[in-house]
Amino acid sequence: MAPAVLLLVACERSGIEAFNPYEFQVPAHFPPPTYNLENNPITHAGFDLGKKLFNDPILSRDGSVACSNCHAQAVAFADPQHRLSVGIDDRIGIRNAPPLANLAFLNAYFWDGGVTHLDFVPINAIESEFEMGEQLSSLVEKLNGHSRYPSLFRDAFGDHDTINAPLVLHALSQYMNLLISDNAKYDQYVRKEVSLSTEELAGLRLFEKNCTSCHSGALFTNQQYANNGLDTVFSDIGRALISEGLADNGKFRIPSLRNIALTAPYMHDGRFATLEEVLEHYNSGVKASVTLAAELQELGRQGIPLSKPEQARIIEFLHTLTDYAFITNELF
Repeated sequence: MAPAVLLLVACERSGIEAFNPYEFQVPAHFPPPTYNLENNPITHAGFDLGKKLFNDPILSRDGSVACSNCHAQAVAFADPQHRLSVGIDDRIGIRNAPPLANLAFLNAYFWDGGVTHLDFVPINAIESEFEMGEQLSSLVEKLNGHSRYPSLFRDAFGDHDTINAPLVLHALSQYMNLLISDNAKYDQYVRKEVSLSTEELAGLRLFEKNCTSCHSGALFTNQQYANNGLDTVFSDIGRALISEGLADNGKFRIPSLRNIALTAPYMHDGRFATLEEVLEHYNSGVKASVTLAAELQELGRQGIPLSKPEQARIIEFLHTLTDYAFITNELF
């Protein structure tokens, strides 16, 4: 656990309460963070440096792609334009860019969970031939030869003779760790600041009945992996790429549903354009396979039977997970 001066518990925090925006605050209804802030405490200079790096295409080989190209704040740091990620030279990736929020509370990253520490997440994008196409060592060389970055790194991390890879990754993590989304209407409801409408409450009850085995807790994910019946033959085997186990074929990380109304397209390959398509998939489109999630094989049928009115109510509830303060926060 990080020092108390850096890690504050935000009990009954309101949108107008004054607090230092650079302090890492654990919302009262959230789980403890998984990121060890003692190893990389967040500072003003470190956060600002990470923000600059996140938005700078210098991270890519040809200076054309920044992290923010695929992770736009206005849509909860997702990519609203592309079904699959687009990188340098207009190369098309194999998966949809996931939104970024509450990363400090997760135990693994990417659709297949192939990285288990936030510090190492950027390496995958930087060195991917489909994304930034750069080598971390070459990026460090560019930053050391830059007119401004050496002084910014000294401001953030003290008197270092040269910029090195761990400092680059720590700066990016300081920025990403503060991307906390905890002020949606649902959160205000949990804090007893607002009420949900009759329709939203009906959607919440249906959601609790049908969806929380996977999308549970304050993060709206159980952080596990599941085959949700998209295919019978898997061109992308998902988690099995990491585990090398046949039992994981077609399984992908169960995503958080926070800000879900903003983060279309949906699924690991962005195949669904709307929430209506997603809910109808669970109602009528689930396909059988050996690794299909047990939750989708109950009641003597595949999927989750939901009428159109029930689907509409669930979607009304999902809209309460949109955090407008998060997507408009000038700090980010």
